[in-house]
Amino acid sequence: MVLATHNPEAWNSLLQQLQARTDAAKAMGGEDKIARQHSRNRQTARERIDILCDSASFSEIGALAGGNHPGGAAAVPGDGLVGGTGRVHGRSVVVMAEDFTVKGGSIGHPNAAKRARLVRMAAEQQLPLVLMLDGAGERATNGSERYPVAPGDLQLVADLKGQVPVVTLVMGTSAGHGALTGMFADLIIMTAGSAMFTAGPPLVKAALGIDATAEELGGAQMHTAESGVAHNLANSEAEAVAMARYFLSMLPARAGGKVPESREAPAAQPRAVDQLMTLIPPQVNLAYDMRDVLQELVDSQTLFELQPAYGRTMIVALARIGGVACMIVANQPAVMAGAITAAGAYKATHFIDVAAAFGLPLLSLLDNPGVLPGAASEREGVLRAAGQMFAAQRRYRGRKVVATLRKAFGFGSSVMGMNPWDRQTISLALPSVTLGGVPAIGGAEATRASAEESAQMQELQSGAWVPADAMAFDKVIAPGELRNEIIQALYLD
Repeated sequence: MVLATHNPEAWNSLLQQLQARTDAAKAMGGEDKIARQHSRNRQTARERIDILCDSASFSEIGALAGGNHPGGAAAVPGDGLVGGTGRVHGRSVVVMAEDFTVKGGSIGHPNAAKRARLVRMAAEQQLPLVLMLDGAGERATNGSERYPVAPGDLQLVADLKGQVPVVTLVMGTSAGHGALTGMFADLIIMTAGSAMFTAGPPLVKAALGIDATAEELGGAQMHTAESGVAHNLANSEAEAVAMARYFLSMLPARAGGKVPESREAPAAQPRAVDQLMTLIPPQVNLAYDMRDVLQELVDSQTLFELQPAYGRTMIVALARIGGVACMIVANQPAVMAGAITAAGAYKATHFIDVAAAFGLPLLSLLDNPGVLPGAASEREGVLRAAGQMFAAQRRYRGRKVVATLRKAFGFGSSVMGMNPWDRQTISLALPSVTLGGVPAIGGAEATRASAEESAQMQELQSGAWVPADAMAFDKVIAPGELRNEIIQALYLD
């Protein structure tokens, strides 16, 4: 038997090829296209990954995909996608970033295979997934090549729902397949000037004969304030990444994981919040800003509002209270008295489901006059939206803290989780509470009540004493005690 001899020259040749192919992948679309990307105030896929991941933690997967076309066509660096594993706040994540400098970030066959591999890794290793979108969707030349029969990442990302946190960042123009994949995320962030749509302006013109700009079809402002397709608008790519990193830090890495806590932090310590007596007027016809209340209740500098421009009668936020990461759903009396609208209910439903999937405690703060009536509201489907929100909070099985601050009428109390014996860890009320099936003011006329009956309605709806007598609330407390009561409920083991 002849033993192979050590042959460093042969290895050196292979290693030189490996280095050349790796360098070509890292060069992306080349200096000119990178410069063009920068001229649009946009970073490259690799630069975006660098600011998302902890320093020196990114390990690339599939760098050589697209570098050896079976038909002998020119290499396509990374096939327009950069992906791999990295760390965010010390915890592993899977990340993929569309590379607009390479064929507009379009999806060729190696690109599709890489996407599927990365999403499968997130599922199999139970790691959060971050998608950075800046691409044109399916590549036009795909039709001329044999397409492999394999699970697409669209199917695989849909399967991740509720298993691991998924975050989408739209950082350029995202069309078609990429945009559809991003819709399965728990949080969708768009940067100012970005756009997202099923089909771009040329296809819309060809199919419908309609001239429309990318902004009109799917601009960031429209999607975060009107359609509700995206959740948060970031002024810059750095801000978008900071939002994504913070969101991931507030959730466990996977369903069933431990909710992040920092009970010993100085900001987490119990304290009275007597300022609430200044912020919340006991009279139900006076408005106030619930955001001011939240700033008093949560640990300092931990409040992160979700989808703030959409469904503005409802506030949804992540925050720490007593060091415990929580999902907060609160009515906003400063906008339409805090009425439950279709948009507000849809927003709340999504994030209640996120809280349920990942075991986050749910804090509901009530101050609303009920579900918004009227023809316009009904056309928007407010009944269906409110029903979905009710079902979401009803099936929630985590630690639920409900605090009624002032008014809660009709179905507006139910969708917020104030129903008696509804699995609340604690049900709290301030003495200013006013309840009823219909509002006392206006409700009497609607029900054709007599003057005597109207007066009786208003008397019964004033104050928390009657519902407390019937155990509709566990505790009636002073405003200053609210934060500490919430913390005590969150700390129950």
